[in-house]
Amino acid sequence: MLEKLESIEKRFEQINLEITDPKVMENHEKYTELLKEHSSLEPIIKAFEEYKDVTNQLASNKEMLSDLDDDDFKEMVLEDISSLEKREEELNSQIKILLLPKDPNDDKNVIVEIRAGVGGDEAALFAGDLLRMYMRYAERNNWKVDMLSSNEIGIGGYKEAIFSIEGHGAYSRLKYESGTHRVQRIPETESSGRIHTSAITVAVLPEAEDVEVNIDQNDLRIDVYRSSGNGGQSVNTTDSAVRITHEPSGIVVACQDEKSQLKNKEKALKILKARIFEIEMKKQQESIAQNRKSQVGTGDRSAKIRTYNFPQSRVTDHRIGLTLYKLNDILDGDIDDFIDALILADQAEQMGA
Repeated sequence: MLEKLESIEKRFEQINLEITDPKVMENHEKYTELLKEHSSLEPIIKAFEEYKDVTNQLASNKEMLSDLDDDDFKEMVLEDISSLEKREEELNSQIKILLLPKDPNDDKNVIVEIRAGVGGDEAALFAGDLLRMYMRYAERNNWKVDMLSSNEIGIGGYKEAIFSIEGHGAYSRLKYESGTHRVQRIPETESSGRIHTSAITVAVLPEAEDVEVNIDQNDLRIDVYRSSGNGGQSVNTTDSAVRITHEPSGIVVACQDEKSQLKNKEKALKILKARIFEIEMKKQQESIAQNRKSQVGTGDRSAKIRTYNFPQSRVTDHRIGLTLYKLNDILDGDIDDFIDALILADQAEQMGA
């Protein structure tokens, strides 16, 4: 580990020299890449510098201890050694986590797809609850939300909602939300007070950049049609809605939320690129997963990941066995406790792999 850290330290020093070079600063692309690398290495360097300082202090205190006769002073030095050893252990663990391979998509913006599953209107209503939960979470993190496509049922629920979230670290945290979310509650229309169980699927896709997904325009079939509101009522008198079919994969994306056909097309292409990128990403993950017993953040949307029980105000994440009794806070976007625990579990799994 020390050899690796020393190598990173040399690279960090080299970057510090390069980013002050006027010629490099003129090359915007290279300069941006260097700043990004500098930012990713800085936490490792800070931890390593503190680690070296702590180990030097430890060695000095232990050497001093052998020459001391004063019992009171000896006790003070022993207390200091104990504190330094504890910090050394903490830094050692911290550095190991910092050295874990980074998910190359962690810094990307995301596209979130929420779909009502089993449960009819009740599932659609909970899909609306989850949509608001993620919007509130984005707001808490000062991230920007843009609705790309939606299919509202008219009573505050959604059969489908697709939206993008732009912000630093959006994918690194939201990727753990992919999967099936189950809700248990008594519908307002249920006179006998029976608890109904419904399911909603969530997919969190890293937003693909043009350089990562090359789509041949000849592979696309683009249809335009008039958008419609709830109950089929016409909400637009022009053919502004757009449906794009990617014929090689069979992926179909439709957008009708905007009045402009061009804007609907742009949004549909953004979703299409993210879905194609997800297919390629899963191929890579499958090869990695062969070397790991399980994965906390696989993003498998068929797997039940969380249950929201309204009568007991209880939310359980089944991947890590964490249960919290603050359902209202969670639906208001307070989901960091789950995400932080999932990140720690994922890191522990990688370290043990």
